[in-house]
Amino acid sequence: MNVILPMWKFLFTISFVLFSLGCRHSIPLENLDSPIEESSIQYLALGDSYTIGQSVLEENRYPNILTERLMADGVEINAPKIIAKTGWRTDQLKAAIEAEISSEQFDLVSLLIGVNNQFQGRSIEDYKIEFQELLERAIELAQGDKSRVFVLSIPDYAFTPFGQTASNSDSISAEIDAFNLANETISLAFDVSYFDITPISRTGLMNPQLVASDGLHPSGLMYAEWVDLIYDAVLSKLK
Repeated sequence: MNVILPMWKFLFTISFVLFSLGCRHSIPLENLDSPIEESSIQYLALGDSYTIGQSVLEENRYPNILTERLMADGVEINAPKIIAKTGWRTDQLKAAIEAEISSEQFDLVSLLIGVNNQFQGRSIEDYKIEFQELLERAIELAQGDKSRVFVLSIPDYAFTPFGQTASNSDSISAEIDAFNLANETISLAFDVSYFDITPISRTGLMNPQLVASDGLHPSGLMYAEWVDLIYDAVLSKLK
């Protein structure tokens, strides 16, 4: 028996089928352009040549090694955002942060800065002021959660081939200690985690593999030792 649908039912049926087909095909297209999951941890690393990893490959920078290890332990974390440049002092890092970050927020923030203040003969009193400003800004960028911020001490480049040839090689270590006393005191006053990686840097002459090919900066092996030191504490911050 032939059944003839009224015209309005026929048009409705055709429209419904076309609409269903359109919806079916729209899902994969949206997935192709889907953004990174908001649940992924955003990590910001602030510093100078020791953070950007002068003379080592990108994957051998300490923020990148840290991120890879966290990922291997199942932590959903994006590639680190790094604001750092060889030669930067505290004032230059502060200016760069303001220029590069507007309303971004992060789940983890690290800070390592000061060697160029020492190297360029800048006042330790000015360093204290500027370091505290940077630490306060780091806490702001970590959504106000100081438990998500950590500071690394300044390495001692006196224990490198470059440091051994410097005219002030005898005083470098003492000056580095003074700057580290300042940044540690300020970090602890703000109840921010502080990691002393300076002793590791002082093994550079005994173990040349820990120094990069430029004879000054850490190699990837030394950066890995830094991460070994800080890893468990950093991981606990993200649980």
